[in-house]
Amino acid sequence: MPKRLIFILLIVSSCQSQGNLTILGDLSNDLKEVSAVAYYKSENHFWIIEDSGNKNEIFALDQKGDIVKSVVVTNAENRDWEDLTFDKKGNLYVGDFGNNSKDQILYTIYRINHESLKNREVSAEKIDFFLPPEHNPEDFEAFFLRNNSIYLFSKDNKITSVYKVPNLTGKHEAIFITEYNLPGKHNKVTSADISDDGKTAILLNHDKLWKLTNFNGEDYFSGHIEKLVFKHDSQKEGVCFKTDSTVVITDERNGSEGGNFYEFNLLENKKGANN
Repeated sequence: MPKRLIFILLIVSSCQSQGNLTILGDLSNDLKEVSAVAYYKSENHFWIIEDSGNKNEIFALDQKGDIVKSVVVTNAENRDWEDLTFDKKGNLYVGDFGNNSKDQILYTIYRINHESLKNREVSAEKIDFFLPPEHNPEDFEAFFLRNNSIYLFSKDNKITSVYKVPNLTGKHEAIFITEYNLPGKHNKVTSADISDDGKTAILLNHDKLWKLTNFNGEDYFSGHIEKLVFKHDSQKEGVCFKTDSTVVITDERNGSEGGNFYEFNLLENKKGANN
């Protein structure tokens, strides 16, 4: 095949879409079970993790999804890493709180100092939490940080429960905030994020995104709720804000499907929105 044609095909493939998702690039074949993504603006890198059964390692990706750096968390075990977020100082938080079997009692969030991310190995601070005694164990795959508190969203087909944990090292009893029954089907929340101004929260499902705005305080379901449908179904596990109106999404690789790095515009894709 002529080199010029190959070059043209590469350009076209880098801008292809899946429904209303724009594919930015393919994730490395070494990353088969990407479970979260977080954007570090100062370096223009996306950080990702893999979930249970994989190494206690985090990866920095460029804008096309290529690995530019990996960092081992020496004092952590990847029991079931499920989500990532940054605070305003650039410290990275790894949520080790997946609980598919519902037998986990103590959950852990690892906090990594932003200066340590320059190294190949880091030691993380630990934020441990447990649920109130009257609450059954939950499976969590989504969280974000706001006002120095960590908000967690349970993964459930019917009702999503929201809990709060202080952003402090040590062991804490989580505070139950609210619960909400997202309308429709296939509403397991697999990742979450909140905009820099704290006014827009997003929750990820495999085939759609929930956009939450105009909420009161920490009751994130008290305001306007929009359902933004992707027109594409895959095992999407990671979402983060890139700008106030654009998010980046990752999905797990399943054979020849998935393993991609997507961009989605919140303002241009309002078809199928619900209150």
